[in-house]
Amino acid sequence: MSAGEDFVALVLAAGQGKRMRSRLPKVVHPLLGRPMLCYPVDAALAAGASQVVCVIGHGADEVSRVLAQRYGERVRTALQAEQRGTGDAARCGQALVPEFQGYLVILYGDSALITSHALRSLLDHARAESAAVALLTSTLSDATGYGRIIRDAHGAITRIQEQKDCSQAEAAIQEFNPGVYAIRASFFRDAITRLTPNNAQGELYLTDLVALAAESGKSAGASGGVAGLPWDVAELHGVNDREELAEREKDLALRIAREHMERGVTLRDPARVRIEPGVTIEPDAVIGVDVELRGTTHIATGATIDVGCVLIDTDVGEGAQLLPYCVSTQSVIGGGSRVGPFSHLRPGSELDRDVHIGNFVETKATKVGQGSKANHLAYLGNGVIGRGVNVGAGTIFCNYDGYNKFTTTLEDGSFIGSDSQLIAPVTIGKNAYVGTGSTISQDVPEDALAIGRARQVNKPGLGAKLRARLKAMKEAAKKK
Repeated sequence: MSAGEDFVALVLAAGQGKRMRSRLPKVVHPLLGRPMLCYPVDAALAAGASQVVCVIGHGADEVSRVLAQRYGERVRTALQAEQRGTGDAARCGQALVPEFQGYLVILYGDSALITSHALRSLLDHARAESAAVALLTSTLSDATGYGRIIRDAHGAITRIQEQKDCSQAEAAIQEFNPGVYAIRASFFRDAITRLTPNNAQGELYLTDLVALAAESGKSAGASGGVAGLPWDVAELHGVNDREELAEREKDLALRIAREHMERGVTLRDPARVRIEPGVTIEPDAVIGVDVELRGTTHIATGATIDVGCVLIDTDVGEGAQLLPYCVSTQSVIGGGSRVGPFSHLRPGSELDRDVHIGNFVETKATKVGQGSKANHLAYLGNGVIGRGVNVGAGTIFCNYDGYNKFTTTLEDGSFIGSDSQLIAPVTIGKNAYVGTGSTISQDVPEDALAIGRARQVNKPGLGAKLRARLKAMKEAAKKK
């Protein structure tokens, strides 16, 4: 985009959002893992905005913190200290770019579904029409709550009438104002000073700029007026309450699901997956129903993520299989590995190729070498596991003494019998065996067999005596 085509985006995010009934400012409520405000900001940046200014007010410290954390200096903030309406909010934002000569694109912080394509299209339309003000328009059979588009006998937009100021006839109009504008900066600076609070709310309405622009376009040879661009209503819904927040999340999730399918990913039921925007999935991966993929998760080609899995910041290698109901956070799953069902990979788990982690196995901060297996009921925390290791059912890495975490090391080819407790720090040498039911507190040398359990003692007849005694105690308890 050339310098002459630059635009500045003003994102209005100062409102409280009372209908959310929340201590949080509305625009920082999460939507598919990101604060709602991030979606219009991301759309503006992707559309090529030279600057993005967010106008903040209610919960300014929290909103500012969220923006700084995600965008740094790419996004600036302007404070609307007193809530005096959308016109005043836009004025506060424009004050940060007082000399700018292009178009100001103005939109709201709850415009979660707006796309960069919509913003670019609006800008192109404004320039093509040499309009002082261009805006997206759309229609609903019941546009209650939205400002209505008022047109003259020739079809030209003359003004916007807000819901609370509508007559009965105006309230019946189905064409509405979604609140996305491209306004020539020079016109804005002059017109914003002429706004008055002569309305039901006693506020300065941004929408009143439309009537001023329509008047400016009537002069002979004038470059101004209003240009409306009809747009799909599916991209234009905002968020006012918790129900609408849930609806927008479903809309966004389905849009993202469709984009992945267009790129060659199989989704068993696109309406029953939740894929956050930062997730990447390669072609020919298969995603089952009720799966959630969050954060920066990456799924390689040919991988299968089965029913009910939740993956957070996880890298899944080519051809790996996650069986139903696995949870993984900040972990790596190597190509060809099989995990689950009901496995839990906690942060720092790294599985090499062809690893098997099975039913009810939990790992944490543990590296597992190629071809190693822990198929049943184990806890592997703070471990280093070599290649070709077999970890038996019920094995526990006892890694924590109440103050510090210690490492358990299983070298290549070692075999850990079922129901063993390995008390860290401890190393099991290459090709060594640990006998079933052992408690191991010392290193085991290479090729050795370690047995760490009490000697079995059988007491003939004592079982029957014990059973009789217990029965008598039970009968005595009943009589009491």
